[in-house]
Amino acid sequence: MGTVIAEISMSADGIVAGPDTSTEHRLGRDGDLLHQWMFEGTDADAAAAAKLFDGTGAFVLGRSMFDVGIDPWGDDGTFRKPCFVVTHRPSEPVVKGPTTFTFVTDGPEAALTRAKAAAGDGNVVVMGGGTTMRQFLRAGLVDELRLHVVPLLFGAGVRLFDGPVGAHVRLERTAVSETPNATHLTFRVLS
Repeated sequence: MGTVIAEISMSADGIVAGPDTSTEHRLGRDGDLLHQWMFEGTDADAAAAAKLFDGTGAFVLGRSMFDVGIDPWGDDGTFRKPCFVVTHRPSEPVVKGPTTFTFVTDGPEAALTRAKAAAGDGNVVVMGGGTTMRQFLRAGLVDELRLHVVPLLFGAGVRLFDGPVGAHVRLERTAVSETPNATHLTFRVLS
């Protein structure tokens, strides 16, 4: 069985999406600045971005992320692996080339169970948004947390840790890579 990894980019002040998230501004106004390191970065940034897919057998994401991302992800759905969308709104699966988005309405644990089954021995990566990631951390479902901290103070928007994640989530840093574009932090989740 693989590892459950929560992975997200954020500003130095904890913003994972700019203000006014919509289909026009899928990451909020100026939210694309949080992901420039993936496309305009150094070799070390490219290596950090590649880890998102290395060994990954399935993805879990929230409904808001799906709703604003599905069009830009294109005909192949970007992920090329099974994706499980945590939501309260049931929908039929959406197939985009090799990517199938399955909607799970009975909570994070059920989504993770389905993702693990689909991933086999591969990892399951839990992606945005912040609400979905907090739900998984609060439920103790995450083995590893990867934060890509962009050197930018956003000021306003969606904060990753704006809500509770539990009494305390203890982390052990296992890796760090610094570039001018981002600090890539990897933590083992201890509790």
